[in-house]
Amino acid sequence: MSLGLQHHTIFQSLIPAKPMYLTKTLRKISDNRLSDSFASKMRMKRFALFNFFIRELNRPIRILDVGGTQEFWEKTDLIGKSDIEITLVNLAREVAPYTNIVSVIGDAKNLQQFKDKEFDIVFSNSVIEHLGEYDHQYQAANEIMRVGKRYFVQTPNKYFPLEPHFLFPFFQFLPLLCKVLLVRHFNFGWYRGPNRENEARLIRLLTEKELKKMFPAGTIYREKILGLTKSFIVYGGGNPTL
Repeated sequence: MSLGLQHHTIFQSLIPAKPMYLTKTLRKISDNRLSDSFASKMRMKRFALFNFFIRELNRPIRILDVGGTQEFWEKTDLIGKSDIEITLVNLAREVAPYTNIVSVIGDAKNLQQFKDKEFDIVFSNSVIEHLGEYDHQYQAANEIMRVGKRYFVQTPNKYFPLEPHFLFPFFQFLPLLCKVLLVRHFNFGWYRGPNRENEARLIRLLTEKELKKMFPAGTIYREKILGLTKSFIVYGGGNPTL
């Protein structure tokens, strides 16, 4: 028996196939493409908090979205507004057909093309956990605070039982080899193809303590489900209490 087949057989014996009702339940909770999912409702509440945070800022408002997509902003009420300017920064250029959205190439860890406090607010939604090492996440946090007068950063909670990218309980606590073998042989979560192994290696969820260390002057808001903290929003540079 080959080593690869042996690993597959071992993991198949340890992990039962997901029953259909469980798959539907997880999608109902976690799929933000479904308008009635918990994830979508949480995202809309998150954006309502963001609107509250920026409500008293002088117009026009310059927003930098680190790692964001135009698809995300299509679900908000800020598309096409002449007094809102949104800049998306990603490793690859995004298609941005809207008049108030531009897309640029850049690295969250080094936003060298932007001046200090160039933006009224820096927004980032479920991105910082994808940067791999703690040092990289720390660098990105420093850059967010440097280029923005304010910031609004969301990231999943490491200690929430269900890992949100792979939809597997406590996946984030497994040794790296176990993570790679699992995603190599099973279709967990949202990733398909060769990219899923890379994501298993890169994704590093943050604790509240780590987030506070990265944004020492920030305030942390806890997004909860069934009394458990699913994710954090850290915000700063402004006075409103969320």
